[in-house]
Amino acid sequence: MPDQETIERAREDAKKGKSPSTQAGEFVHEEIEHVREGKHGARSTKQAIAIGLSKARRAGVKLPRPKRSTTSAATRKKARQDERAARRPHKAAKKRSRATSRALKRESRQSASSGALSRQAHQGASHRSKTNHSRKRGR
Repeated sequence: MPDQETIERAREDAKKGKSPSTQAGEFVHEEIEHVREGKHGARSTKQAIAIGLSKARRAGVKLPRPKRSTTSAATRKKARQDERAARRPHKAAKKRSRATSRALKRESRQSASSGALSRQAHQGASHRSKTNHSRKRGR
């Protein structure tokens, strides 16, 4: 469950007319902080980001679905589940929730280091065209 503060920051971004990815960034930032604080770990930087995006979708951020060409069927299915969960109130299964928490606690904290985040950013940029990641947005 995301912190109330994070949800508020995302709502403020929505009110200001900022993009859904900017709103979701608040949840990703929170997840990175959780890993850094030692609340839990993550197998990779990508996993930490995915957890944040999942929380954002469940909180009602209108993120576009992942593209077919770049993601697995399981990831697309999870995104659909998250969108559905946002529409209806639900209670998490206690056993599954605890199992997930325990598994994440065993994972490394290195996935949220500045070096790991930098590598992930460079890797993401390499998949986009040069014009795409050098272009100034909104101008």
